[in-house]
Amino acid sequence: MNKNNYALIMAGGVGSRFWPVSRTTYPKQFLDVLGTGKSLIQNTFERFKKIVPVENIYILTNENYFDLVKEQLPELIDNQIIGEPIMRNTAPCIAYGCYKIKQLDKDAQIVVAPSDHLILETENFVNIINKALVASKEHKCLITLGIKPSRPDTGYGYIQYSEETITDNLHKVKTFTEKPSLEIAQTFLDSGDFLWNSGIFIWSVGEIIKAFDTYLPDMSEIFRDGKSHYNSKSEKEFIQSAFQKCTNISIDYGIMEKADNVYVMPSEFGWSDLGTWSSVYDLADKDYVGNAVINAEKVVMYNSSNCMVNVPQDKVVILNGLHDFIVVESNNMLMICPRSEEQHVKQVVADVKHKFGIKYI
Repeated sequence: MNKNNYALIMAGGVGSRFWPVSRTTYPKQFLDVLGTGKSLIQNTFERFKKIVPVENIYILTNENYFDLVKEQLPELIDNQIIGEPIMRNTAPCIAYGCYKIKQLDKDAQIVVAPSDHLILETENFVNIINKALVASKEHKCLITLGIKPSRPDTGYGYIQYSEETITDNLHKVKTFTEKPSLEIAQTFLDSGDFLWNSGIFIWSVGEIIKAFDTYLPDMSEIFRDGKSHYNSKSEKEFIQSAFQKCTNISIDYGIMEKADNVYVMPSEFGWSDLGTWSSVYDLADKDYVGNAVINAEKVVMYNSSNCMVNVPQDKVVILNGLHDFIVVESNNMLMICPRSEEQHVKQVVADVKHKFGIKYI
């Protein structure tokens, strides 16, 4: 295992689409969403232990989740948990993590990945990441992993790639597109040169900092000024000030869409971003009429089909005549909605906050 390989696992989101199970105080990445016996962040951590030394795994998270990370990943020391004082999207937190790692190892090769995705084929994932780490070093490029699409999904971003390659499976990126309409997503699928954007990146610390210098110079200057603070007692105080100065911008928009050395590796390893309850339903075991019951033991269903139910284990739930619905209860809150309308969950959360206060979100 290469001692210069590092992982930055992003775990700062609040997972509002999984309300009421996922809440601000205990968000999705810390939950066992699929009933596997481990939380999403624990599964992600276990995967990366097969790629980089444990001491080279860093968690990028909200500082409010520091204790949750410590509790779920006890192998980490405090310096490996990178706390963001405020939410500023992915570019600032990645810049922070990369500058912190550079202070330790100027030859670092870094994988950046979300903490809350599902990957079913771990061996394929490990092999692809290892190939990408080698390629990013050899060719001095920024790599993203693209997932071969199986359907015209409107919930994912898309990457278009060209015929230009630097290895057999590493294509120059032409365009990035945010979540498209169904009609446009179908044209992407038909064209054959579009991939789903996995949000997983691989690069050398030197190349990504060079990209920050070029495309986000103000942000780069902010974090460069922290050189004497990283991995020391004064780091937290410096970061409190630094994040206040950062613009709210994603790594995709800030760098990946602009840099001229961005390549995509088409990949297949059983990936899902688990972005919605429907994505959990798609992956869950179902009975003969399509009902999926997760983490619950006392659910009885009559004349009901294609429902997804996630309720406390000691709760007795009787459903009769319900078809294509999501039924979720947690923390004394119950949500029942058609599966076809779950895109409104974020608005529901906003309305609950407005009407009943932040303690419910």
